[in-house]
Amino acid sequence: MPGAGEGMPTGFFVFGPIMWIIFALIIIVPFWAIFSKAGYSKWLSLLMVIPIVNLIALYFLAFSAWPSLRKRD
Repeated sequence: MPGAGEGMPTGFFVFGPIMWIIFALIIIVPFWAIFSKAGYSKWLSLLMVIPIVNLIALYFLAFSAWPSLRKRD
């Protein structure tokens, strides 16, 4: 049986990167809006696709004083 058990199928190399980009956009777009509304740079949302760093950024966002709320006071 030629080709049996020779590794990953060819379709993985085509759809793998596309799926990664879609997954990254699903994560980045909402956090882009959240960071913006909180008064932080929108570019911080890119940190949400980096393992471990995303947890640190999430805790920072949750427990820090938001600049947008400080402007109202």
